[in-house]
Amino acid sequence: MEKKIPEIYGSLVFNDKVMRDKLPKDIYKALRKTIDNNTHLELDVANAVAVAMKEWAIENGATHFTHWFQPLTGYTAEKHDSFIAPGACGDITMEFSGKELVKGEPDASSFPSGGIRATFEARGYTNWDPTSPAFIKDKTLCIPTAFCSYSGEALDKKTPLLRSMEALSKEAVKVLKLLGRDDVTGVSTTVGPEQEYFLIDEEDYKLRKDLIFTGRTLLGAMPPKGQEMDDHYFGALKPRVSEYMHELDEELWKLGIPVKTKHNEVAPCQHELAPVYDTANVAVDRNQLTMEVMKKVAKKHGYVCLLHEKPFAGVNGSGKHNNWSIGINGGDNLLDPGKTPAENLQFLVFLLAVISAVDDYADLLRLSVASAGNDHRLGANEAPPAIISIFLGDELAAVLDAIEHDKLFAKKGKERLETGAAVLPHFFKDTTDRNRTSPFAFTGNKFEFRSLGSSFSVAGPNVVLNTAVAEELSKFAKELEGVKKDKLEEAVHALLKKALKQHKRVLFNGNGYTDEWVEEAKKRGLYNLRSTPEAIPRLLEKKNMDLFMSHGIYSETELRARYEVMLENYCKTLHIEALTMEDMVNKQFLPALMNYTDDIVVSALNKKEFSDALSTVAEEALSKKLSGYYESVSKLNDKLKADVAKAEKITDSLKQASFYHDTIVTDMEKLRAVADEAEGLIPEDILPYPTYEKMLFYV
Repeated sequence: MEKKIPEIYGSLVFNDKVMRDKLPKDIYKALRKTIDNNTHLELDVANAVAVAMKEWAIENGATHFTHWFQPLTGYTAEKHDSFIAPGACGDITMEFSGKELVKGEPDASSFPSGGIRATFEARGYTNWDPTSPAFIKDKTLCIPTAFCSYSGEALDKKTPLLRSMEALSKEAVKVLKLLGRDDVTGVSTTVGPEQEYFLIDEEDYKLRKDLIFTGRTLLGAMPPKGQEMDDHYFGALKPRVSEYMHELDEELWKLGIPVKTKHNEVAPCQHELAPVYDTANVAVDRNQLTMEVMKKVAKKHGYVCLLHEKPFAGVNGSGKHNNWSIGINGGDNLLDPGKTPAENLQFLVFLLAVISAVDDYADLLRLSVASAGNDHRLGANEAPPAIISIFLGDELAAVLDAIEHDKLFAKKGKERLETGAAVLPHFFKDTTDRNRTSPFAFTGNKFEFRSLGSSFSVAGPNVVLNTAVAEELSKFAKELEGVKKDKLEEAVHALLKKALKQHKRVLFNGNGYTDEWVEEAKKRGLYNLRSTPEAIPRLLEKKNMDLFMSHGIYSETELRARYEVMLENYCKTLHIEALTMEDMVNKQFLPALMNYTDDIVVSALNKKEFSDALSTVAEEALSKKLSGYYESVSKLNDKLKADVAKAEKITDSLKQASFYHDTIVTDMEKLRAVADEAEGLIPEDILPYPTYEKMLFYV
């Protein structure tokens, strides 16, 4: 009989229940104190935890342990060590110490560092993050860790995230105490990343060099039908896909990942899953693990799971919605509209802090979702535009308008509620439809940042969000310090009104896809960073460096390193794509085109040989057309090759990235357009790789 969900859920996780069962009470309390209050963990506690963790892991079939970390590649990394230690009599013991739990020293030479250390300086350290539970994967105890250099600089995505969470908690507690919440000792951010993906047959995948090397198709004519009928969206799951999703759910549940929602997405072969929210760093870890498990389970079902932002041209790409909120530890959601004036006051302060943060640091938010893959989606009438704006819904927008203009706020049904210094408006969660064209939308008790690409680590966007909101809360605290209790509501109203007037330009409830919005956003002075090379330099702007450095999120060295890593990654991605396209065109597409042209010519010759009375006009016209395509594709491919050679000679990383965007991407688009036209004339059995029609509609 199959195990029930409550039995399997978290069965491979060293969670709180396991810790309570396995650890002595004093050790458990000390560990909980570290987890809950970010206090230092003593070595004797670590030793006791290590023993319990090892015993539990071995009981569940583990033979090795690894410090599981997230370097600047955007993926995860792990080096496995077994628990065995040789005994004196030729036998072994199973050992795992507190020192091994807390600290590791992987070879760091080949991870991106952005110049923080030379390649020969291989040393790097991993440090246990006790706030994110350990888990078992492939008979290995995986210990979530941070990763830093020999001199202490962060070489990963986890460390800045933890720093940003602490910064936000510190500033939020200050504000809450000024609002009379003396009971609050800490706040935390929660994240729920919705994950979109494609499933295609593994045998088709193996025949596509572009998918293997780049994750997306570089050639491919659209089939007669795409997503026009909207019949795939929320449609009944095909049996094979359903089987995959069932196993995926179970594997993720075993790892304590609370996946809840699954459905077909808009494009053929596209799907989505969504978890229940978790604390930010735990959610980041679990999303990385989710992407890994998705790929692993897919292979068992004869699929390949594609996480590229735009694997197929002509149909929707894949994103990842980052649902973000902030709440008191073990208590209220601070973005949940309340039922009393005091609760509304608290909500509105934090709402305006987020609005101010998004306006002041919109360029950083855009940068946090920038990549070569995501450039294909943003603003392409399938994803939010590159212009960062906030959707609040009509009712909440009306509340803010009333505050700004000292008006009475009239709810539906003409219920009039006073707004101002004495009584803040009592209103309910926004009930209007969600705006799918908005990159940053308020959806009841959270904000949904919709611009992330599907392959992204969600760490970067949350570092920006946490830090920017911490900065605005710091400013709010300074304005409210020293205000007497009987003047608090008046002071808060003045603060909200001031912040709203300064930052209302970022509020937009309309259609973000229109040209009119682009013009309007320009008039408002909003950023429109349409490509990754435009966005990356914003990281080194003084206001942005000051933000991160003042809150201790990044040092100047760490910021400059990330700037270099992002540029390098962008250039390498497009370099690989260009070389792959050249290779496919030269070795696969052009030979197929030539073979088909030869077949047509031979057919015409056979007709003439059989009878002079038979017309060969059609064959001659088609062969001429195919020859023209061959010549055009050859010339465009030669230009791409020559331009790639030019790109390789550019030594300035930003200039090189701009050249790749302005020239190489343009070359590839032109080459693809002609090749795809020609592909539409070539029989499928002559092409050496599967067509869109086969990949998208035969799953």
